[in-house]
Amino acid sequence: QVQLVESGGGLVQAGGSLRLSCAASGRTFSIYDMGWFRQVPGKEREFVAAIRWSSGYTDYADSVKGRFTISRDNAKNTAYLQMNSLKAEDTAVYSCAGSNVPGNIATMKIPYWGQGTQVTVSS
Repeated sequence: QVQLVESGGGLVQAGGSLRLSCAASGRTFSIYDMGWFRQVPGKEREFVAAIRWSSGYTDYADSVKGRFTISRDNAKNTAYLQMNSLKAEDTAVYSCAGSNVPGNIATMKIPYWGQGTQVTVSS
């Protein structure tokens, strides 16, 4: 069992930056991938970014590529999402996700989720 807790959401002006954190606890040795998804009311959940825990390999949605960076600190069992050049369209509830088996976290059934954190970008 893995528990995920997000932090760092808030209100930021367009063009600004924000860093989200996702702290994992419990059976953290089993983590395979961690990633970030976002969702706004009336729309489907959208994949944002993911990182392979062991290798650090990353993947991004085209909409955030070049602006967002996902990283991890193995010693702290924490993943980060650095968001730069934020746009109003980035406004959403961002949720941290984790998997404990090999596979594509963007498409697989995800066993672990954080509670979500609101990111609001004003223009």
